[in-house]
Amino acid sequence: MSLLGNRAAVVTGGARGIGLAIATAFRREGARVVIADLDKAALEAAHAELGGGDDVTTVVSDVTRADDVERMIATATDRYGALDVMVNNAGITRDATMRRMSEDDFDQVIAVHLKGCWHGTRAAAAVMREQRRGSIVNISSLSGKVGVAGQTNYSAAKAGIVGLTKAAAKEVAYLGVRVNAIQPGLIRSAMTEAMPQKVWDQKLSEIPMLRAGEPAEVASVALFLASDLSSYLTGTVLEVTGGRFM
Repeated sequence: MSLLGNRAAVVTGGARGIGLAIATAFRREGARVVIADLDKAALEAAHAELGGGDDVTTVVSDVTRADDVERMIATATDRYGALDVMVNNAGITRDATMRRMSEDDFDQVIAVHLKGCWHGTRAAAAVMREQRRGSIVNISSLSGKVGVAGQTNYSAAKAGIVGLTKAAAKEVAYLGVRVNAIQPGLIRSAMTEAMPQKVWDQKLSEIPMLRAGEPAEVASVALFLASDLSSYLTGTVLEVTGGRFM
């Protein structure tokens, strides 16, 4: 039996990377998926990669805008009759040392990661509380646990997602809605592989498993949190890091 058979899920930032890996895992386990992203061309490619058809829907959306987030959720409920899973994954980076970082770079990262996650959690919970069921999965980062030099914006946003997750979980647990977070560590992607070799090697040396993670390994944890396998988990933060910074 599939883990998400006939359930409806929304994945933000779903056109590539970890988001696309999560959407792929959900589809494999029977979910009908709405993938939201700002990049229309990437969404079209992702739709094709996921097999197309009526069980995959794409929405061009900006998670910093409440009306956009509400529209993506309405797409799920209108097309599939419910919203069973919400994954708040959309993100950007604007790395710089604190001395060189502009206020706009700080604001943009906070808006996309933290405010976007708040919009998604809030809007999804409003639907799920009426259904008296649902799972919200927020993508944080190991950077939000330990802080990373050059990422005062990103680390702050990702730490904030943990606090948001725990507070929201306490508000809606009695309604049958679960809210959990994932903190990925060094995950292989186009962005991380573009790091200078010296930086990559230094990060790799901090990982007891001696390798970077793959997007599919984060997706497997998201699948666990989305499914009934985690039915008694809420307000938790699962680290997918290969043991880095235990």
